[in-house]
Amino acid sequence: MSTVNTITEQLTRAGQAIEHDSFAIIDQEVGPHAYAPEQWPVVRRMIHANADFDFNGLTRFHADAVHAGLQAMLRGGTPIVADVEMICVGLSKPRLAHFGMTTHHFISDADVIAQARAEDTTRAVQAMRKAQQRGLLDGAIVAIGNAPTALIELVRLIREDGVRPALVIGMPVGFVSAAESKALMAEVDCVPWIVIDGRKGGSTLVVAALHALLALAEAQQKQG
Repeated sequence: MSTVNTITEQLTRAGQAIEHDSFAIIDQEVGPHAYAPEQWPVVRRMIHANADFDFNGLTRFHADAVHAGLQAMLRGGTPIVADVEMICVGLSKPRLAHFGMTTHHFISDADVIAQARAEDTTRAVQAMRKAQQRGLLDGAIVAIGNAPTALIELVRLIREDGVRPALVIGMPVGFVSAAESKALMAEVDCVPWIVIDGRKGGSTLVVAALHALLALAEAQQKQG
């Protein structure tokens, strides 16, 4: 059995060479870091996505984060619940299909918008609640790259309602509550998480982290 990734690689040799050369440049230029061997590929792909070496240091992992993410992918059929459509669009459909994974987002649903107006909350809050009502959050990978209020609501659901995602990738970007929402998530011990300290973040970084985990999952799958 081949141990070389095929599903989670670029589709052409030229594309593969560019990506591999980029990773090699990052490894050469990044300087020292304290990430474990299984964590570094996630951080490296995030750096690759934004050409920003600040993510060496800003990115933080719950001790079980990578293992939990890989197990969720390898068991097959795990949903990804995102705060915004951009994450769902950015993820590679063939890579998700290889693991039978589906994506879900509800922020633009009419009932979510109506409920947010009625309760004077954000659509992101109501979207998380709708995902919970549909039974999607338990065992899911929750991917938040845009809306701090989605992450704050998710933490509330974890603490008050006993929701247990397999992994939370919490990287909302912005100036209002973004840093605070990620700090709040990092206080949770019962659910694994990957977060970025401070204001930086975004859907592109969430997609990068997920693609890195998918590549690690394929490599593990081929080994055994």
